[in-house]
Amino acid sequence: METYPGIGVVGCGHWGKNLVRNFSDLGALKAVFDVDPARAEALARQYGVQTCASYDELLSRSDVDAVVIAAPAAEHYALARQALRAEKDAFVEKPLALKISEGEELAELAGANGRILMVGHLLHYHPAIQKMKELVRQGALGRIEYIYSSRLNFGKLRTEENILWSFAPHDISVILHLLEEEPVYVSAHGGAYLNHNIADVTLTSCTFPSGVTAHIFVSWLHPFKEQKLVIVGNRQMAVFDDTLPTRKLTLYPHQIDWIDRLPVAKQSEGQVVSLPSEEPLKKECQHFLECMLTRSKPETDGWNGVRVLRVLSAAEKALKASGQIHRENAVSVAQARVYVDPAAVVDQPCAIGDGTFVWHFSHIMKNSTIGKNCNIGQNVYVASNVKVGNNVKIQNNVSLYTGVELEDDVFCGPSMVFTNVINPRSHVNRKSEFQRTLVRRGASLGANSTIVCGTTIGEYAFVGAGAVITKDVADYALVVGCPAKQIGWMCRCGIRLEILEEQAHCEKCGELYELKSRQLRRVVRSAPVNGSGLVPDSVRSESASAWPGH
Repeated sequence: METYPGIGVVGCGHWGKNLVRNFSDLGALKAVFDVDPARAEALARQYGVQTCASYDELLSRSDVDAVVIAAPAAEHYALARQALRAEKDAFVEKPLALKISEGEELAELAGANGRILMVGHLLHYHPAIQKMKELVRQGALGRIEYIYSSRLNFGKLRTEENILWSFAPHDISVILHLLEEEPVYVSAHGGAYLNHNIADVTLTSCTFPSGVTAHIFVSWLHPFKEQKLVIVGNRQMAVFDDTLPTRKLTLYPHQIDWIDRLPVAKQSEGQVVSLPSEEPLKKECQHFLECMLTRSKPETDGWNGVRVLRVLSAAEKALKASGQIHRENAVSVAQARVYVDPAAVVDQPCAIGDGTFVWHFSHIMKNSTIGKNCNIGQNVYVASNVKVGNNVKIQNNVSLYTGVELEDDVFCGPSMVFTNVINPRSHVNRKSEFQRTLVRRGASLGANSTIVCGTTIGEYAFVGAGAVITKDVADYALVVGCPAKQIGWMCRCGIRLEILEEQAHCEKCGELYELKSRQLRRVVRSAPVNGSGLVPDSVRSESASAWPGH
């Protein structure tokens, strides 16, 4: 068995005891803490570990490298912040916090301190959801039209949070994961029957930039347990039923025939999808431990938790407004501190963050999202549903077509090109075949470069002028040519790195890096290094594999 870092679990109640069991089975559990000492002591005896008299005592233990927080949701933010400030990694059960600002603070704090922050969005690690994700990516379901989820039960009542915050995070996180986009519109209806201010039943509706609609129905006042997720595509429908011991995922290749210009449903037998017999919680716990070992970003990291918080917050606002649609991302330009040149055209609704400049002859289409402090140069086109992060610089004559997403701090050089279809023809409409192109944080795309759709440009990668990208680019990679090939590595500050004995030191900014298994990782030092200047006390990975063959 692999030797994992030490884990301390905070909260030994209904769900915490399951986390205790799994981290113990993985050989990582060191200590537990609960406000009920008797409950903590009973679990500690069962699994042969120690209890702590206080949270501070748990954080002070040298054998505890990370804390796993399964306390009430109202305490998640404070406990996680304290752990990150104590230089501990943190696994936080959903939701990450109860406010967007608190979630953002935790994600930023983890990044600044070089800590691993992971959120317990369990369904990401369920074999059925992973298979659904694969089916969506492969296009096996066709164009996704509609998603419906139900999470219903009787009991598990809460007094510190309503049903929306207690049950809905699971399904929201999965829907965002499957669609890889955030909703433009969110609405919610609900009822509070047991306590006047705490909703027991809610129905949340989300409309996404791609046109997909999702409904999320949650209740703890239901006569029987139901946990289903339904995806309706124009080729097949997929049903995930987590209450069934087997047959959890079924595909229905139903069809619609048009007879006499009227739609006629043609039903087909369900096809059960074979899935591995794995406990999702164990996979989730193991993923956290492996991310700690490799200093890699978890699949459900802090920013993933923030995206779920945005939807929850929008739904909460809509709930309090008696179901009125809350436009979370559709902010009028006139209401923000944004400069738009008189010669530019900005269609509504769209979202443009404070401090952004849109220069002359540019056109921003409706339902696009542009972050804060961006610079949109002359004659730039931003298509509908495009996402642009914060502090992005887009130089003159660049077009961002539907399917393109730029994360924070991306640089797009003059006249560089994105595509969104592999095989365009003027006489063939291929709008349903648009492919997603993702440019991750800090990447630079040189002048006149071409990014073929369906590719991902890694964090802080550097694409040389005129290069043609036909496959994914690793984090920090330097690529040039047609087709582009990797010729080296780049520092976050934009200086080319010289790799010596699988290590590099940037002479410009002082950053340290390690090259392991064809991945470049930035070294974050939490204590003085030895004489070589290259031995880290902790390492945080922001990397991806190098291109095959390089």
